[in-house]
Amino acid sequence: MKFSLFVHMERLDASQDHRTLYEEFIKLCEVADKGGMHAIWTGEHHGMEFTIAPNPFITIADLARRTKTVRLGTGTVIAPFWHPIKLAGEAAMTDLICEGRLDIGIARGAYSFEYERLLPGLDAWSAGQRMRELIPAVKGIWAGDYAHDGEFFKFPATTSSPKPLQKPHPPIWVAARDPNSHEFAVSNGCNVQVTPLWQDDEEVRSLMGRFNDACAKDPEVPRPKIMLLRHTYVGSDEADIAQAAHEMSVYYNYFFAWFKNERPIRQGLIDRIPDEEIAANAMLSGEAMRRNNVVGAADEVIARIKSYEAMGYDEYSFWIDTGMTFERKKASLERFIADVMPAFAE
Repeated sequence: MKFSLFVHMERLDASQDHRTLYEEFIKLCEVADKGGMHAIWTGEHHGMEFTIAPNPFITIADLARRTKTVRLGTGTVIAPFWHPIKLAGEAAMTDLICEGRLDIGIARGAYSFEYERLLPGLDAWSAGQRMRELIPAVKGIWAGDYAHDGEFFKFPATTSSPKPLQKPHPPIWVAARDPNSHEFAVSNGCNVQVTPLWQDDEEVRSLMGRFNDACAKDPEVPRPKIMLLRHTYVGSDEADIAQAAHEMSVYYNYFFAWFKNERPIRQGLIDRIPDEEIAANAMLSGEAMRRNNVVGAADEVIARIKSYEAMGYDEYSFWIDTGMTFERKKASLERFIADVMPAFAE
């Protein structure tokens, strides 16, 4: 079992300036690197203060100069917002900058808020189709002299300039949920990233089942890796853990507000959700967050992750975006590194 950090700049209101948020983001990444984590993942989003990440390649290029050994992954680029020639070139250049430490996570995207601004009329299905055309094309451009005549892209023979340092190319990870996306990833030799979001471990088992079914359908393809992404908090005591569960409850209420795309948005921020509305949402209550997510003392967290290791997951990614203060995020991450990771050392 390998461990990684999934992290972005984020804010729910305008009380923090972006410079401070970026400095805190860097400090969390430095903790992960110095603590021996395998990878750092950071993604792509547009026009949303909830997740501030306009181009992960720029961020990774900066992290490459601030970290030493940790791998640096896009978690994830949003496929429909990229032309394959542009993605191939930017990814290859970033792989050179970070000296072969790049992993590329790719997703179809989740927020209609972004779809309607960057590609009006796009829906999740067509975004997924674009991803399925994009990934083989990017591989072809890296190989060189690749021409493409598809539904979404048409271009004459093109070679990525530069080419990536890693051969034949950086590892590609596909964010998968439904069986078709698992099957696409496996059949195309891509690793898989999954998350149950707020749901319990039954969904974690179901996601692994879909991955195993996809592998069984393509037995000639070497088994790819699969990463589990979960909101995680290692607490110091019960009061600290209860506070973390409440903070995750607030976070997920805002997550679904962005996902539904029905509330007013001003200056990239959704209007504040009233406390009573959050308290009335039983599905996302603090109790549900404590029960479903990996939230607890170190021994509880170890037991949960051991169960995921037994299911067959290769990597566990600590999702730290929770709307908590920097100090609380850092303390939890440091406890995870000091008290949880050693239980998995070979």
